[in-house]
Amino acid sequence: MKTLISSFSIVAVALLLYSCGGADISDPKALCDQVSKNKDPNSLSGIEAKSGWQLLFDGHSSSGWHGYNMATFPDCWTIEDNCLTMTTEGGAESLDIITDKIYKDFALSLEYKLTPAANSGIIYQIAEDTLYKFPYETGPEFQVIDHEGWPDTLEPWQINGANYAMYPPAAKPFKPVGEWNHLFLMVKGNEVTQILNGEIVVQYTKYSDEWNKLRNSGKWTAFPDWGKYDEGHISLQNHGTKVWYRSVKIKELI
Repeated sequence: MKTLISSFSIVAVALLLYSCGGADISDPKALCDQVSKNKDPNSLSGIEAKSGWQLLFDGHSSSGWHGYNMATFPDCWTIEDNCLTMTTEGGAESLDIITDKIYKDFALSLEYKLTPAANSGIIYQIAEDTLYKFPYETGPEFQVIDHEGWPDTLEPWQINGANYAMYPPAAKPFKPVGEWNHLFLMVKGNEVTQILNGEIVVQYTKYSDEWNKLRNSGKWTAFPDWGKYDEGHISLQNHGTKVWYRSVKIKELI
């Protein structure tokens, strides 16, 4: 009987992994490896489609996105060379775009390419409300920046791959300006993992003692609603400098 139960368990696990395209949905690295193997921009491989990945940007349409606190897609963003990018200049915070849909537990994968001194970010768990002017007032950020070309001195939690104003990156696998970087973000309950070019750069547990200490001792003390939402929109940030985004895809973790 024990042998029969063990055999059944092995089969059940195998079927689960097959239904997920061979990747363990509890393992951020496994999911990242699965999606990073697709070298065809703005597309889903057969394995990705089978395991529940969905495109958030197909290279041609802004469908699924709108400006923060807007009903439409803003003209400070455009589609150029099959990428989402900004048209504004000057380095000041401008209008961010956010997903139409709200997400809770998810894995997000995308590619980005920087111009010199570019600054942007992926912000998540965002509340869209006229109480707020920008998504960063409520949502954590996976930092995207050319910190090597930035004109000012930056804190470790401001460089590429950081969880902005919270956690500096544990590794620095970023690629030079003009080359494509692969960004992967996984949020599962209170567990968050940021991966850049295949290396884990940040892992944290939301509401942990460490997280609470960082949240309540730095920049976010001026933003009482920062980090309070466990689900929300996902944003591509417009900081008045040019960044290209492509192959934006998401898998809801249910």
